[in-house]
Amino acid sequence: MVIHTPREEKGGAKNVYLENVSHAVRRPAMEGRRIQLYLLMLLVDALILLGSFVAAGGFYRNQWPHELAIAMGWAFLPIFLVIAVHQRCYSIRALDEARYAIGQVGLALVVSAMLCTVMIFYAKAATEFSRVMLSLALVLAFAGMALFRIGMHFSLRQVYGPSVSSVLVVMDGGPKVTIRGAQVVHAEDFDISGAHASPDSLDRIGRLMRGMDRVVVSCAADQRPKWASVMRGAGVRGEVISTALQELGAIALEREGGQSFLVVSTGPLALHARIFKRVMDLAITVPALILLSPLMALVAVLIKLEDGGPIFFVQQRMGAHNCLFDMLKFRSMRVEKGDCKGARSTSREDDRVTRIGAIIRKTSIDELPQLINVLRSEMSVVGPRPHALGSQAGKKLFWEVDTDYWQRHALKPGLTGLAQVRGHRGATETEGHLKDRLQADLEYIRNWSVLRDIKIIFATARVLVHPNAY
Repeated sequence: MVIHTPREEKGGAKNVYLENVSHAVRRPAMEGRRIQLYLLMLLVDALILLGSFVAAGGFYRNQWPHELAIAMGWAFLPIFLVIAVHQRCYSIRALDEARYAIGQVGLALVVSAMLCTVMIFYAKAATEFSRVMLSLALVLAFAGMALFRIGMHFSLRQVYGPSVSSVLVVMDGGPKVTIRGAQVVHAEDFDISGAHASPDSLDRIGRLMRGMDRVVVSCAADQRPKWASVMRGAGVRGEVISTALQELGAIALEREGGQSFLVVSTGPLALHARIFKRVMDLAITVPALILLSPLMALVAVLIKLEDGGPIFFVQQRMGAHNCLFDMLKFRSMRVEKGDCKGARSTSREDDRVTRIGAIIRKTSIDELPQLINVLRSEMSVVGPRPHALGSQAGKKLFWEVDTDYWQRHALKPGLTGLAQVRGHRGATETEGHLKDRLQADLEYIRNWSVLRDIKIIFATARVLVHPNAY
C-alpha cells in the first residue's frame, strides 16, 4: 500500500489530508489478534496431538479409545507444548511463513519424543510404554499440524495480506525501502521541525504510527534525531535507515558506560547451538569411522600397492575463525606431481591422478579421512567446504574475487555443505563458479538450523557420485 502526500496542499487542506492518510493506513492493532492466533494454534495442536494418540491406540490395539494411548497422550502433551513454545512454533514468523512453521513444529515433535524417551528410561516405565503407538501418533500429529498450518497460512494471507505484522515506512528524502507488506507514506507535509511545539502535529503523527509493530523512517542524516525523538514519544518500535551503517554492516547497537557501540560482527551460533552441532558431529562421526574402517583400510592398502607412496595427502586449509589446519585426504595423485597449495584445480583426465585416485575421487571416498578432522574438532559434518590456499577462480585467488570470502570461515568447515548439495563442485573455471559457492556458504551460515543440517546430510547421498567429481 503506497500513499502519496502531494506537496501542493497547504493549511487546513493539509490537515484534512493528513487525517485521511492516518485513517487510510490504520489497520486493526495486530498484537491482540496475534495473541489470539497463537492461542488458537496452541489449542488446535493440543487437540491434534491427543487425537493422534487416540487414533494410534485404535489402529494399533483395535480399541477405541485405548487407555494406554490416552495416558501417553496426556503425558506427552506438556512436554511438547514447552518445547514448541521454546522452538517459536507460536511466533510472527510461524504465522507468516508456512515452511518455517511446519519445520519448527516437526522439530518440536522430534525433540519432545527424544526427551520423553529419556524420561521413560529413567522412570523405568519402559514395560508400560508402546514405541509403536508413540511413533504412529507422532506421524499422525505432524501430518495434522502441518495441514493445519498450511490452511491457516492460506487464510491469513487472504485476510491480512503477506504479513500479520503492521509495518509503516515513512519516506522523507532517504533511500528507497522495500519491506514485504509494509504501508508506505511520503512525509513532505509532515513538518516535524516544529513538532515538539505543536500538539496538533504530534497528534497527527501519533495517530499515523499508533498500532504499528514497526515504523521505519528513511530520511537525510540531519533529520534522524528529530524523527528518533518523534518515534520515542509515539511509543513505537522505531527504526531509521542509515546508508553509512549499511556500508559498515552494522547488526546491532550496544550501550555501556553512557557510550553507544555499533555491533558489526557476532558469532553465528549461540553456545547451545554449538554444543548441539558438536554432539551431532560426534554421533555421526564415531559410528561412521567404525563402520567404514574396513573400506578405509582397503583403500589405504590399494594406494600403497599402486606406487608405494604415502597413503594420506595432508594439506593446510583455512578453518574456523580464519585459522589454518591440516586437512586429511586419501592421496589420489602421483607423489611427484602433488600440488601442496592447490594452485591448479583438478580437471577431467588429469594426468596427475592415479588409477585408484580416479575411482576414489569420483565416489568421494578420498574425503573419508576428514572424519578424523571432525573427530579432532577441526571440521564439522556440515559446513562450508575448506579451500586450498592457492585455489583460483579464473586467474584470481579466491579471496581476490569477492571481499566477503573470509566470512565463510565463521563456522567450522564441513565434509559436505549447502554448495555441494546444490551441485557446485569441481574446478572453479570462472569467477562466477566461486561466487555461486560463496553465496551458498554465506546463506548456510546466516540460516543455520539443526533441521537444515539434517536435510543437507541426506541430500549429500545424492551427490556422492557427481559428474564434477574428478
